[in-house]
Amino acid sequence: MRTSMWKKFRLLCLAAGSLAVLLTGCGDDPASPGDSKATQAITIVVTTNILGDVVENMVGDQFVVETIMPVGADPHVFQASAKDVSSIMNADVLIVNGANFEEGLVDIIEAARGDGVLIFEAISAVETLDFGDHDDHGDEDDHGDEDDHGDEDDHGDEDDHGDEDDHGDEDDHDDHGHNGVDPHFFNDPLRMAQVVDSLSDFLITNVKGIDSDALADASKKYVDAIKALDVEIVEMFSLLPLAERVLITNHEVFGYFAERYEFEVLGTIIPTGSTLDSTNAKELVELVEVIKSQNVKAIFSDVSASNKLADTLAQEVGEIRVVELFSESLGLDNTDASTYLDMQYANSSRIAEALRR
Repeated sequence: MRTSMWKKFRLLCLAAGSLAVLLTGCGDDPASPGDSKATQAITIVVTTNILGDVVENMVGDQFVVETIMPVGADPHVFQASAKDVSSIMNADVLIVNGANFEEGLVDIIEAARGDGVLIFEAISAVETLDFGDHDDHGDEDDHGDEDDHGDEDDHGDEDDHGDEDDHGDEDDHDDHGHNGVDPHFFNDPLRMAQVVDSLSDFLITNVKGIDSDALADASKKYVDAIKALDVEIVEMFSLLPLAERVLITNHEVFGYFAERYEFEVLGTIIPTGSTLDSTNAKELVELVEVIKSQNVKAIFSDVSASNKLADTLAQEVGEIRVVELFSESLGLDNTDASTYLDMQYANSSRIAEALRR
């Protein structure tokens, strides 16, 4: 079973991290014996469970990783508890998605920044898309070239990452319509690999007293696993003709996925990037016509959001499936999407299977 394979990879990485920490402890401790910080683990607080799983896999046991959003949470509507706020404000490092993805946490994140908490914004590590950029992503000339996403010269430069000026400005992301930055970069595995590389550099540069070699090695192994997954997904979709690579989704969440794997997003039920927004009868009627005229085989909804609109649309169309994807949250441990790697594979498998019918 594929999930077991990725969990074995994770356990091996954690074991390697534990050994590295143990060996490091045998050397001279640069901190003074009276310094309580010398014996305290460094705490990384992560906003989303997707990033939380990625961070846990890349850092090993050198850090305590605490994830704010539980599995199944909708990032657009999630509200922090008093405990969550305390964790964020007291973090040694805070890792956020950025581009206003964590809509209910924006003020808390800004307060933490003002209080001097070290913040890494994941989306600052990648080339971003604006909503609507994926409208013409059926062109084979524009997509499928791994060089567009794997070139560290374009995306791995440390000077470009962790800088809140480029992507952390709230004024740029208040609008979830077609003109704002799309925050869903994580649905492109190669962009996530860039985030891992950039975060590793960020932690090595900014956090003192860690085993930099062990962190760099663990991060590289995880990046290799992500890239191997991407190769599997490319091979999976190679059996699906470009003309059939079309998506109708709950809201605008698969733009980066569409660019990477040569899909066209024909339409979305909610025509924005946030589940907090809504649609209207006219837009649904137009979407029904698109689905019928293009002979679309499936509507893809979100596990972490309501299926009501998707089911209503399917009833209007008739003879069309509604397929749930793990688009903004991992699945529970007993699902096929309990880790980031499994989530991406599961989504790709469900899309391929639904569109090949």
